[in-house]
Amino acid sequence: MKLIFKIARTELRNLFYSPVAWFLFIAFMVQCAFFYNTQVQEFAKWQSLSLENSPDFEGFNRSLTQLIFLNNDGIYANAFKNLYLFLPLLTMGMISREMNNGTIKLLFSSPVKTRHIVFGKFLALMVYNLLLIAVMGIFMVAGLLNIQDVDTGLVLSATLAFFLLVCAYGAIGLYMSSLTSYQIVSAVATFLVILVLSRIGGLWQQYDLVRDLTHFLSMNNRTGKMVAGLITTADVIYYLMIIAMFLSFTLFRMKGGREFIPWYRKSARYITVMALVLLVGYVSSRPGMIGYWDTTRDDLNTVHPNTQRVIADFEKGEPLEVTLYSNLLDGSFKMSSASKRNEYMWTLWEKYLRFKPDIKFNYVNYYDVNDGDSVIFKRYPKKSLKEAAMILAEGNEVNLKNFMEPEEIRKMIDLQPEDNRAVMLLKYKGRQTWLRTFPDTDFWPNEMNVSAAFKRLQMKSMPKVLYTTGNLERDIYKYGEREYAVHTLIKTNRNSLVNLGFDADTISPDNLEIPAGIAALVVADPKIKLSPMKEERIGKYLADGGNAFILGEPGKQDMLNPLLANIGARLENGTLVHVNKHEMPHILGTYFTHDLYDLADAPGYGKLKKRLENPKYKDTVKDAMAGAAELQSTGQAGYSFKPIMLTKEGAFNKVGRLVVDSVAPVLNEAEGDIKKTPFVTMGTFTRKLPNKEQRILVSGDADYMSNGRSGGKSHGIAFFSWMDNNDFPIYTPRPDPLDQLFTISGKTAKAQSLFFIWILPSVILLLGTVLLIRRKRK
Repeated sequence: MKLIFKIARTELRNLFYSPVAWFLFIAFMVQCAFFYNTQVQEFAKWQSLSLENSPDFEGFNRSLTQLIFLNNDGIYANAFKNLYLFLPLLTMGMISREMNNGTIKLLFSSPVKTRHIVFGKFLALMVYNLLLIAVMGIFMVAGLLNIQDVDTGLVLSATLAFFLLVCAYGAIGLYMSSLTSYQIVSAVATFLVILVLSRIGGLWQQYDLVRDLTHFLSMNNRTGKMVAGLITTADVIYYLMIIAMFLSFTLFRMKGGREFIPWYRKSARYITVMALVLLVGYVSSRPGMIGYWDTTRDDLNTVHPNTQRVIADFEKGEPLEVTLYSNLLDGSFKMSSASKRNEYMWTLWEKYLRFKPDIKFNYVNYYDVNDGDSVIFKRYPKKSLKEAAMILAEGNEVNLKNFMEPEEIRKMIDLQPEDNRAVMLLKYKGRQTWLRTFPDTDFWPNEMNVSAAFKRLQMKSMPKVLYTTGNLERDIYKYGEREYAVHTLIKTNRNSLVNLGFDADTISPDNLEIPAGIAALVVADPKIKLSPMKEERIGKYLADGGNAFILGEPGKQDMLNPLLANIGARLENGTLVHVNKHEMPHILGTYFTHDLYDLADAPGYGKLKKRLENPKYKDTVKDAMAGAAELQSTGQAGYSFKPIMLTKEGAFNKVGRLVVDSVAPVLNEAEGDIKKTPFVTMGTFTRKLPNKEQRILVSGDADYMSNGRSGGKSHGIAFFSWMDNNDFPIYTPRPDPLDQLFTISGKTAKAQSLFFIWILPSVILLLGTVLLIRRKRK
């Protein structure tokens, strides 16, 4: 051990007096200083301006730790990008210089072993790497002082990733330096090996035999998680194995030059080490063998505690089976193809495998189209389905023989109800459910979708929402602008009820009793008078404590008012209007009250609720309604009423005739028009019962939940969550980052930038120059 330290000390002295080492050190410092201070100076300046001119400014609404250190212009991102340019220049002469000068013979003749030389030189390199870490540490400390509540765990995880990567590059460079006495050749060879190991993860991913091997060898696939704050044993072991492999290669190379043994024995050494590295890497990356440490303050890389509770409900020892069906003729085939298999596994599923490692994955490739779908034949005229598939297979560089033909896949399973899109079939204890992909930028299901699918496998029945029919109500099976398919049954909408754990169906109360135990009954804009039977059955359902969502429209208030009287509610005659220069008068400017954000634990609701507690922000969370009736509570029937959507100032209720596409309407009190501020357009009615709280939502605008309005967007989901007693969907809200503000002003940041970019590197450069000149004189 003493000999290793002695050689390391000698090598460090060589580095200390090396112009290349000094140049790389100063260049690295300048790079870090530039990217750190450029970001800090820019955003600190805008913060100062915002605080001076905007009293509402509370922060940047994002993590400054991630912004300054980890984004594309951050200090770590650029250090990783340029690292491969630094290390080959540093390592190129560590052994080749000894060989070229002949000093290697002196080392071999001294009482040291080859391993002492190799480990000593690598130890010196590690110490130099720690100096680079020290440079980054300067800016880590600056970040602690400059950023309020900086996420230190995130920065330290990224620092570990940098250190492991730079050590791995150093081991590669050391081996390449042992292969030749020409330093420039060693540098180029190191650069090429690093380039190959960085790019190999994207090569030959469509081939099953080599996919896992190239993914394991790829360095680019390893730093991402640690930079994001997630340290895994698999990634740490990978870097240790790469370092061990190339140090072993260096040892074999230096020993081989002095040994007289057959070539096949020398080759066996290399092969044995590579096999051991691959074996250890394979075992350490198996689900159940990986340890995780999420270093971020809010566990941003870990599934939400709500999702963890869902996964914990699976019985131990009972495997979950996931089969991905991938259609060659699907427009999104690239995302579900074999070439994306590792992305599918490690991006979508790894966070769930962490808590349930016994998930079995199957893959089925096929080609087919829905009956009557002629799109593919129009795209490839005069071609059969198989010929069109052959063209697409060639374009996607896949073998059509590996895809099941339409006749085969239809015998196995019916995928037409899923439009033959990429879809996953989940099976558990004899139950099965679909987990879908979506035609948006994310493509794969999110945590709420996955949690909902898991719950479908665990529960005998899911919460059901029933929509009444028989009086020309809005239809959940139609795609028209005013209908209700988008938020209920459309499978390609990740936020539809069926993808969030609900079942949606229709019921005709004229023919059937409304079942007890459903999540909610929806009565949406009946256009003809309800029959006595229907009114009686809905009234009985409400009297028995059933939850409901009742939506009306101007001009049809009388269809619902007899029903609403049961809960002490009423839709007033007339249409609310708000005259402005941008919209037709019946397009209302509305805003939400803070009571809306008590309905559900939806992402962002906590922050908005806190904001609305300040009276000056009461009307800042805006929305719009297209033609709404005023909602009022009569105070009868024992229900508590809370408005959740109000009109902005300037609205009035037009009771008389309203023309929206001509001269702007005017208030005419003689015709019964009423002006006040505000009007209520949506509200909740609740009643305490012995074993539950009855929850009813009433809206004066049925269009708010229509296809044309995207089903109420995220608020629509919150409405159904509230009516289902917040059991579904499985919300996964994340807290807002604490590190949203700088502790320095723009002027201070500018002065700091001058010091870090110019003064400090100049001092280091002067010190290095003096040392090198004195060394040369001696």
